[in-house]
Amino acid sequence: MPALLVPPATSAAIACALRAGAFPSFSDFVTRSLQKPGRRGAVEAMLHVNREVFRTLFIALLVGGAAISPLIVLIALPHSDNAARVYVLAGSAIYLVAVFAVTLLGNVPANIPLDRLNRHSPEVVVYWPAFYSGWTNYNHIRTVRAAAAVICYLLASLTLAAS
Repeated sequence: MPALLVPPATSAAIACALRAGAFPSFSDFVTRSLQKPGRRGAVEAMLHVNREVFRTLFIALLVGGAAISPLIVLIALPHSDNAARVYVLAGSAIYLVAVFAVTLLGNVPANIPLDRLNRHSPEVVVYWPAFYSGWTNYNHIRTVRAAAAVICYLLASLTLAAS
């Protein structure tokens, strides 16, 4: 039975890796690039990013990962050895808490006031530094944790394949 669990665990690793690839891009150069046109330009660009993300593969993978993570746990728990269980549980928990929940409870709420600002008001210039700092810090968390979830899912796949 463990061999049958290899495809779901490997699929989880691949999907998580695809999501994880977007986070370091933002942490490494996208958010810094947003700073270049000045605060008003940064706000405009970020607002476009926030609207476009809902029409992307990224959002499908982000939400899909949250739905699939508990299913993988339910499938793996009764049909795998202790090491594989630990890796699947860890990968799923890391993803749900430190990637998906951070997105929902950190990044998304930070986007809401940004969207409500009058782009022509002085508030935009004042709000941007706090937004940038907080949003980027949340993204750094997602970057590291998404990579950790990928590693856990890969270790689960390898452990399952070896058993």
